[in-house]
Amino acid sequence: MTLALDTATVSAPGATVTVGSGDAERITALARRIAPVADGRVDDRAYVAAARDAWCDLPAGLRRALRDFRRDSGPAGTLLVRGLPVGEPDLPPTPSAGGSVQRTATVPAAVLLMVAAGLGDPAAFRPEKTGALVQDVVPVPGKEDFQGNAGSVLLSFHTENAFHPHRPDFVMLLCLRADHERVAGLRTGCVRRTLPLLSERSRAALWSEEFVTAAPPSFGHSATAVPHAVLTGAVEDPDVRVDFAATRPMTDRARTALTELAELFDLTAQTVRLAPGDLAVVDNRVTVHGRTPFRPRYDGRDRWLQRSFVLTDLRRSRGLRARDGYVLD
Repeated sequence: MTLALDTATVSAPGATVTVGSGDAERITALARRIAPVADGRVDDRAYVAAARDAWCDLPAGLRRALRDFRRDSGPAGTLLVRGLPVGEPDLPPTPSAGGSVQRTATVPAAVLLMVAAGLGDPAAFRPEKTGALVQDVVPVPGKEDFQGNAGSVLLSFHTENAFHPHRPDFVMLLCLRADHERVAGLRTGCVRRTLPLLSERSRAALWSEEFVTAAPPSFGHSATAVPHAVLTGAVEDPDVRVDFAATRPMTDRARTALTELAELFDLTAQTVRLAPGDLAVVDNRVTVHGRTPFRPRYDGRDRWLQRSFVLTDLRRSRGLRARDGYVLD
């Protein structure tokens, strides 16, 4: 069943929204309207406030779909919005430097922050890409084998910042440019699909605090690994917290359970090859994500995504944010 929402369409079970060309022009106009705010500094509070105000003027069908997804992210825990404006064909060359971010106002940056304001609040972590609210996800020369956004090998399934007590509620990935061969795919796996397939023994282990997840080196020694469970919350609809490249089991049964969970995520995974103008919103509470491998050329036309994080309850991290800003220390 497909429902018409203004000039957007939502395909059941609410996994995909396609923005019409007229609404894309309207979104571009909103992005240009807020571009001069704070001299175009997208990390500035005034720019974020302008993006929050502009959210109210986004097409009603898009706002409705995002609101519904925030309330219930469905069996896949992922929403794909297609047809958003990203400034083609005037994009600059794809960045290739490590730690690349977007500090100045652009149409894609405005899209990300407007949507973030509708889902909750934008947020970032100061040790990660210097705390920028809009971050580049691009291949970096010499980092091909890196398990992170700078790599180009198979990126294993993970909860974003699984080690952190205030990990993002939503991860947004906006495609500005696809890879040359169009083979790089965003892989997602939702615990709502794996839970019924888990053995009782593994399920019990995953609910126990028998796992530790290491922080990336960028977070330094202050991020102490604390034992935690992989599954928490409601028994019938739990949250998941795992990074298969960084989570270590502390017992034999935990090791067996982690292996089984990884196999089930692979079995139930979905893959989408993002095209320019595609925005993937991942419910980081119930869905892990990764990426299929691809081959960068470092010629200025490589795959280029921009990423922003969302917290639905910003106040819970108040003690980690200076002057009640959007960056967690």
